[in-house]
Amino acid sequence: MNKGKIVQVMGPVVDVEFENQDLPYIKDALTVELNGKKLVMEVAQHIGNNTVRCIMLASSDGLCKDMEVTATGAGISVPVGKETLGRLFNVLGQTIDGGEQLDDSKHWVIHRDPPSFEEQSPVVEILETGIKVIDLLAPYAKGGKIGLFGGAGVGKTVLIQELISNIATEHGGYSIFTGVGERSREGNDLWTEMKESGVLEKTALVFGQMNEPPGARMRVAETGLTMAEYFRDEEHQNVLLFIDNIFRFTQAGSEVSALLGRMPSAVGYQPTLATEMGELQERIASTKNGSVTSVQAVYVPADDLTDPAPATTFAHLDATTVLSRKIVEQGIYPAVDPLESTSRILEAD
Repeated sequence: MNKGKIVQVMGPVVDVEFENQDLPYIKDALTVELNGKKLVMEVAQHIGNNTVRCIMLASSDGLCKDMEVTATGAGISVPVGKETLGRLFNVLGQTIDGGEQLDDSKHWVIHRDPPSFEEQSPVVEILETGIKVIDLLAPYAKGGKIGLFGGAGVGKTVLIQELISNIATEHGGYSIFTGVGERSREGNDLWTEMKESGVLEKTALVFGQMNEPPGARMRVAETGLTMAEYFRDEEHQNVLLFIDNIFRFTQAGSEVSALLGRMPSAVGYQPTLATEMGELQERIASTKNGSVTSVQAVYVPADDLTDPAPATTFAHLDATTVLSRKIVEQGIYPAVDPLESTSRILEAD
């Protein structure tokens, strides 16, 4: 295995120098041992002089110069398949629910190509949610991408939990819930509620919460999506993928962007914002084998829908449900603003 050594640590960004020209590829995983634990980082850039710049997926506390780093020769891979159902995972696919690890199950690399144009299915079918204001005014398409937009505290996570219990109970397929940079308390509440309602047996949960380094928050959405893709492509299932919150994915990318030496773009976001969002969103699609329907909560900074993060997300969505603070103030829940909300499957007449 190819070995290197750390030459610089800048928070979540670490530079690793290799002795020979055989450098690891971009998006390959590297490991470093600290206090008997293997920490994982991912190659982001080749910066010359046989050195690669990496993003840590765990805390870099305790790392120092000249520590030995091993190149795994592959990207981060996570367990997939029915063994993942009812379990709780971190970004690396390690179980964090106190149960046994799934080292022997099938693993897929988290960076994958989107389905080709020929593989995609153009059929449009309504996904019934059981929430009248959504089903009537801005219905969701099966196999589509749905965004729940709203500022802080207007009920995005509660609405997602309602959708999980309604759709998972009715639709009976598999669900993947991905917590991206949100509160650990909410993750714990969701886990407990799912256990009590019996939905957990058909759901896998993947968490990279607020307290985790930006590298983990950047990649955790792809971990959850990879598990969903397996059920679509290999088990030919219709899968529900819940992402709470897609804004934190952008935010994590913005945190490491400056440390990677990139020039900030509009409002201080990373210049690669549209590319990163596109790579993730294009993988969420219906194919002739099955579908991945994604419901994404989108935090809107300062209730400004023109902010680059929500504005970039808008472009990829088939339906948007906008939650309004004015409606919250009237005590109406879910606080859906019917004039702002849209759906691709509504007919003009």
